[in-house]
Amino acid sequence: MAVTLDTDLSRVLGAKTARAMADSLDLRTVRDLLRHYPRRYARRGEMTRLDDLQVGDRVTVLAQVRRVTTRKMRNRPGSLTEVTVGDGAGEMQLVFFNRKHGQLREGAWGLFAGTVGEYRRTKQFAHPDFHLISGDDDEDWARALIPIYPASKDVSSWVIQKSVKLLLDAAGGFGFVDDPLPEDLRARHGLLSLPAALLDVHRPTSQADVERAGDRLKWDEAITLQLVLAARRRAASLEPGTARPRRPGGLLDAVDAALPFSLTEGQREVGEELAAELDSDRPMHRLLQGEVGSGKTVVALRAMAQVVDAGGQAALLAPTEVLAAQHARSIAGMLGPLARAGELDGDPAGTKVVLLTGSLKAAARRTARAAVADGSAGIVVGTHALLQEGVDFADLGLVVVDEQHRFGVEQRDALRAKGNRPPHVLVMTATPIPRTVAMTVYGDLETSVLRQLPGGRGGVASSVVPVSDKPAWLGRAWERLREEVAAGRQAYVVCPRIGDDDTGSTETDAPEDADGAPDEDDAGGNGDRRPPLAVLDVAEGLHEGPLAGLRIDVLHGRLTPEDKESRMRAFAAGETQVLVATTVVEVGVDVPNATVMVVMDADRFGVSQLHQLRGRVARGRHRGLCLLVTEARETTATGQRLAAVAGTSDGFELARLDLETRREGDVLGAVQSGRRSTVKLLSLLEDEELIAAARAEATALLATDRGLADHPGLAAEVAALATDERATYLEKA
Repeated sequence: MAVTLDTDLSRVLGAKTARAMADSLDLRTVRDLLRHYPRRYARRGEMTRLDDLQVGDRVTVLAQVRRVTTRKMRNRPGSLTEVTVGDGAGEMQLVFFNRKHGQLREGAWGLFAGTVGEYRRTKQFAHPDFHLISGDDDEDWARALIPIYPASKDVSSWVIQKSVKLLLDAAGGFGFVDDPLPEDLRARHGLLSLPAALLDVHRPTSQADVERAGDRLKWDEAITLQLVLAARRRAASLEPGTARPRRPGGLLDAVDAALPFSLTEGQREVGEELAAELDSDRPMHRLLQGEVGSGKTVVALRAMAQVVDAGGQAALLAPTEVLAAQHARSIAGMLGPLARAGELDGDPAGTKVVLLTGSLKAAARRTARAAVADGSAGIVVGTHALLQEGVDFADLGLVVVDEQHRFGVEQRDALRAKGNRPPHVLVMTATPIPRTVAMTVYGDLETSVLRQLPGGRGGVASSVVPVSDKPAWLGRAWERLREEVAAGRQAYVVCPRIGDDDTGSTETDAPEDADGAPDEDDAGGNGDRRPPLAVLDVAEGLHEGPLAGLRIDVLHGRLTPEDKESRMRAFAAGETQVLVATTVVEVGVDVPNATVMVVMDADRFGVSQLHQLRGRVARGRHRGLCLLVTEARETTATGQRLAAVAGTSDGFELARLDLETRREGDVLGAVQSGRRSTVKLLSLLEDEELIAAARAEATALLATDRGLADHPGLAAEVAALATDERATYLEKA
């Protein structure tokens, strides 16, 4: 039988098995089956501990039958068969109703698959699927390593294993698989051929086989991803743009003269880097990541001023109205009269700063759009409203996207498309990104990093308040907050949700076109946990209790834009002493007098989000305090995670911790695409050197005159990924 990677599985396995694989595992072709790798390998005497299983997990275990008992049920007709199986470290029960399983005899070994339940504190499978390993079975079960595959209710691990063997028999081995990697690349990195790697990963004879195969198959994933990204970088570099050179004596010089502080060394270096790229007729595509409070907005403003000096316009896209308004206020404040060109008190050498959001009244929206269209608005700040039809730029020269992780590539491209020629693009994030994520998720962008914080800031001390272990500490936390307020400072209290009827999940100030779902990092209440604490409830309790007499207000995403703006202005002016808020204050909020943040239910927030939140305090000369209140015990993994956040202010170290504590699929794979992930073996934590090497090889391959013309296998893999909707996750972390 002639088999290729594109052969439909029904031709090899039969219609029934192929349909089950397609429906439950999205495996449709020979390529899909061969790229469906085992998630682990079982070895008799060296099994996964049954004690480690968690209730609710769907798993396959290798275990030995210890006891079999069958009895009549008391309250209904029929019999109950209970089978105790063990793995040398623990035991669990298999339960069968009205079935006798004579083949389940003491001493027999088998693979058992099901969803882990619990009855009377004993883990159990109810009606599990199983396959016994006997001396009469085929040679697969006598192998040193038994592959355990990601499976489903309808397709078990051993069905997949037998399917792979059937494919091998039908095709006479894996010789039909063409290797897409160039032979010289394989030699440079000591890689197996693809047929050999597939054989070793599906039918290994030793752990060394598995490791060698894994090294090779990770390269397939990494090189394909990096080729797609390198191709995007190369295509972007060939786009015809417009140079925006610096003009002496213009708006940029005026901005520098008006700044009330000196730029940090990092801000100067990144500024020179951006200035040089803006001076090129090749559009800039750059990611600027930096520590919370490192001054990215100032760097972006100087780039925008350079573009305005060159006759262009700059647009800053922010994910929320609160952040957009904050940016517009901050930019206008730094520019002063230079932001009011054409007004009585404006400087004619300046420009207009326009804010455009979805909540603007019709007349204000028409005025803003007219200023954008005629070019008098050199700096335009807005939310998703900037992307709407009817917003037309006279000469869009620079797109700045703030908090990129809250946008998809579609929004970035929609704004770029409003330029007469491709504009320069600066993407900013205050969530530090591990190097591997930057190379993989943002691999189509060049990267700049700001680590240095401006001088004169007091810094933030963080502490965990474990109310279950030390209940008295919460009272002391409120005392510390009152002490700071008595000294003339202000405080935030952050809660996961708003209150009233939103009893289920956390709340963020969602983008205007969002569906109200919380950020990935948020963790709402579930299971038997109580609902997350709510802003409205906590504010009322504080007002009547430990913070009685203080001026308290609330801020959350359900307020009208006008209410949000007025409450933020009142807090910024010092009229409000304590602001009880959701994560609407997570980014962009800058009140230098705020020195305390109390995060309630801190365990329900992600690592990076907690780091972002505490960046809202100590933005002035006074030292700040961040208190992470939690019911999690200090000895638990959650308690230790919070202790790690409190123990360091290095956002890049915390970004790595965040990656360690989240499923990697949240960064690469099905969570982004909504479909089966292309990346199965590559690890952002463990494979940094491999990803860097693949990036270098991909860049070198595409830099040649013929590109991938001499490597049709690689070209086909790249084409499949580049046209597949799964590729969109590359820019949506």
